[in-house]
Amino acid sequence: MQPSDYIFGIRAIIEAVNAGKDIDRVYIRKGLSGPLAQELIDLLRKNGILTRHVPAERLDKITRKNHQGAIALLSAVTYHQLGNLVPQLFEEGVLPFVVVLDGITDVRNFGAIARTCECAGVDAIIIPDHGSVSVGGDAVKTSAGALLHIPVCREHSALTAVRYLKNSGFKVVAVSEKADINYTTASYTEPTALVLGAEDVGIDPEVIRQCDTFVSIPMFGSIGSLNVSVAAGIIIYEVVRQRLQADMEVI
Repeated sequence: MQPSDYIFGIRAIIEAVNAGKDIDRVYIRKGLSGPLAQELIDLLRKNGILTRHVPAERLDKITRKNHQGAIALLSAVTYHQLGNLVPQLFEEGVLPFVVVLDGITDVRNFGAIARTCECAGVDAIIIPDHGSVSVGGDAVKTSAGALLHIPVCREHSALTAVRYLKNSGFKVVAVSEKADINYTTASYTEPTALVLGAEDVGIDPEVIRQCDTFVSIPMFGSIGSLNVSVAAGIIIYEVVRQRLQADMEVI
């Protein structure tokens, strides 16, 4: 992590929050106390900034300088609010297509997916604020800058995001190697949310229960699954193909 990716020190973080800096999350040493520390904690809570209480060793791995028990990781982008973005898309007459990433923690996979999403015209990427990669400098670099051009919404959880999307008229499609439906036979010509999970644990079962359709990519080798960024690319461009075909039929 580069020094430009974080701010350390209680007072420095307070000033950064008050100045409107885009802060991804703040790590606070477990047991940190005192009037100034409480002022910081209250300010973070008031501004809805994600906070993690961690052992001192976690902070020391980021910097050996006098961090005073608090380090703020800066976001490379300004996160969008899903509740604001979705109505805006419908008002603009867009046929929305969003990608929900449930538990993706590998920054390289995240960057690769973001790059595909931007190239394919995906309207937004949605990530949960717990157990997920965030948009830091490494992610932007891995995405070849794509994350600077596509809205990213960070919601409380993938479950709350999926529920909101369903209530907003989206068809929610989960990608799983256990699904019986070939990804090419599903229809994506309506407002669509594509849900992808981490390769090791997949999509959370609670999220799965909220999805409308479950699709898989045929596998013919001895390895049971594809890299998640590769799987995302295949299905995202199937969505593009179907929508372009539908546009041609209208013409």
